[in-house]
Amino acid sequence: MSEPIRILLADDHPVVRDGLAAMLSTQPDFAVVGEAGTGAEAVELAARLRPDVVLMDLEMPDLDGIEAIRRLRATDLPVIQVVVLTAFDTDERILGALQAGAQGYLLKGAPRVEIFAAIRTVSAGGALIPPVVASKLLRQVRAAEHPDALTAREKEVLGLVAAGLANQEIAARLSISERTVKFHVSSVLGKLGAKNRTQAVRLARERGLI
Repeated sequence: MSEPIRILLADDHPVVRDGLAAMLSTQPDFAVVGEAGTGAEAVELAARLRPDVVLMDLEMPDLDGIEAIRRLRATDLPVIQVVVLTAFDTDERILGALQAGAQGYLLKGAPRVEIFAAIRTVSAGGALIPPVVASKLLRQVRAAEHPDALTAREKEVLGLVAAGLANQEIAARLSISERTVKFHVSSVLGKLGAKNRTQAVRLARERGLI
């Protein structure tokens, strides 16, 4: 029989760690070798215990999960794989964790079979990102590739500008402040390279934006 996958749990909530440890113990090929309550403790225990996989939360005291992953990657522990297990699903968090070196990203509440699969996959050298996380990551990557692309709100404002509405009317229509409308209009002009509203509308129509 092969050696079990050695797992380090890193989460600042003892109840969560207890629940994860109990759940993982149901799998004969898993062995929880340590538990950390802070990011700094996770890095220290990883260096001492040399687990195969670290199941890492992102929000922890002393050192957040992303920085903890960076520090793990900066040490002589490249063989330690990291699966993020967190409640945070913002695009920035996901991209930050993956850029730091995580091989998997799961949201708390994920079915236990997904957690088991992620641990086994990354332990074997693969990566696992569920569809809901992958779609957010793809959107973030596309935004980075096209920094001048108009946001949905900017397109909405531009459409109302094209319809001839003044800033005050746009603000009322969208239930936002007139100052916010001015901000969006200014951003649109900058992204389109337009000198005024009329030119912005013309350029937007030429490019099929409205």
